[in-house]
Amino acid sequence: MELTLDFGIELPAYRPIARRVTDSPPSFEQIVDAHYQGLHRFALSMCRSDTTAQDLVQQTFLQWAKKGHTLRDTSKVKTWLFTTIYREWLSIARREKKHEQVEFEPELHGAAQNHADGENPRVDAATLQMALDQLDPNYRAPLVLFYLKELSYREIAESLGIPIGTVMSRLSRAKNHLRSILLQLEENIIPAQFTS
Repeated sequence: MELTLDFGIELPAYRPIARRVTDSPPSFEQIVDAHYQGLHRFALSMCRSDTTAQDLVQQTFLQWAKKGHTLRDTSKVKTWLFTTIYREWLSIARREKKHEQVEFEPELHGAAQNHADGENPRVDAATLQMALDQLDPNYRAPLVLFYLKELSYREIAESLGIPIGTVMSRLSRAKNHLRSILLQLEENIIPAQFTS
């Protein structure tokens, strides 16, 4: 038996109750303020040109303005931005073919000497930047994202489009390569300082 009551009142069409959201997504200006410097430093470490780095950052924020609204999880903004800037840089690097292959010649480039395990070079910021510039981009990118931008392995993997295991192995190799470059730079710089 169905009971119906008619009071002569027309009810509005059913509308679901909207959930109350206390945290609104960040505005474009807030995102730019929060991430501009980090993106610029990352771009600069990859392309080594301030003008190109600024272009990369602007292109990244342009992409955010066009497509950022499609990001469902606002906690992933940083990862999205670093992924985008890395992809933009890769497309530029492919077009310009900046990274030519050079045959290693020990007499021209100097052979790395073996140092005792645990011996780490002492370097300043300029020497560290010179060493980072010498690293292959495949190693430099995860190293910069992990140590300077403090992204997690998962965020780096998402940003670079590679598996987490690859991130970990590239970080390990990058640290070893960077250590040898720094030791070589230290040997070349310190004697020159004492001779003058």
